[in-house]
Amino acid sequence: MSTTTPPERALAEVVVVDYGLGNLRSATRGLERAGANVTITDDPETFAEADGIVLPGVGAFSEGMENAGPFRDALRDARERGQPIFGICLGMQMLLASSEEAERAGEGEVEGLNFVPGRNVRFAQGQKVPHMGWNRLHVEREHPLVEGVDGEYAYFVHSYYAVPEDREAVVATADYGIDFPAVVADGTGTVFGTQFHPEKSGETGLRILRNFVELCADG
Repeated sequence: MSTTTPPERALAEVVVVDYGLGNLRSATRGLERAGANVTITDDPETFAEADGIVLPGVGAFSEGMENAGPFRDALRDARERGQPIFGICLGMQMLLASSEEAERAGEGEVEGLNFVPGRNVRFAQGQKVPHMGWNRLHVEREHPLVEGVDGEYAYFVHSYYAVPEDREAVVATADYGIDFPAVVADGTGTVFGTQFHPEKSGETGLRILRNFVELCADG
């Protein structure tokens, strides 16, 4: 199936979590092109009815976790049910346990969702931040989300990157002076995230979103 042609009918029901910091419209349009029927929601009660959940995000880690507080239990329950959960940019960072960003802002330790044990750290001095632009993806291990995108380019905007405790959590990397995780996943394989914005990454991003929707449909 071509990634440029939406399917004639929706392949999966996907909810996009509205916690006040996501690029909801762009993510929704990308998911719809990928074959999803999308509902934007701030009601965690709706999560159980979906085939998959998207946690978008643009902004600071501490504000993201504060706003996402009412969704913690529902996201944890969804993970236990095996529902696919897809974090995008800040949403991916929120899957980890903590971030240097909160400490640098004088806010102390802020607890992430801890679905992927690890920490988000700032790019080193001497590296221009935010890292902004197109970078090649290097797939490190098999995962349904990255099928067909090894060596393709994706669009990044970020100053912090994930450092998972377990190297197996790293699905794909990109280079910005160092190799950093571009895609991470938890041990179940059903919780994952991209540091880049698939909805801004052209055909590569659409392929990622189509892979996600098909994974939701298979579930």
